Amino acid sequence: VQLQASGGGLVQPGGSLRLSCTASGFSLDNYDIGWFRQAPGKEREFVAAIGRNGGSTAYAYNVKGRFTISRDNAKNTMYLQMNSLKPEDTAVYYCAVKSGITIATVTSRYDYWGQGTQVTVSS
Repeated sequence: VQLQASGGGLVQPGGSLRLSCTASGFSLDNYDIGWFRQAPGKEREFVAAIGRNGGSTAYAYNVKGRFTISRDNAKNTMYLQMNSLKPEDTAVYYCAVKSGITIATVTSRYDYWGQGTQVTVSS
């Protein structure tokens, strides 16, 4: 079971990035998906989540309207489109999956985690 996150990098304020996370060793069809982030010296925080069929989503208040979570079960991949990036979005971003029947916003509900990808927003 492995989740491989990619797509991070350095971007100027107001710019965009798209993160990807590809699963191997299992099918994403059976899992809800979440993205979290952790800035230096801070706890890991919820960013966005999507249900296994894509019908339900949730976003943290500070990214709603700027970030979009999506999934492509055929490619076994999840995405986080990030627009209008701000310096406070700088963090390591982690993808995660969970079983169960409802999406969740807390780290303890998630079963498997990717290794993280660094996003730096700076001029």
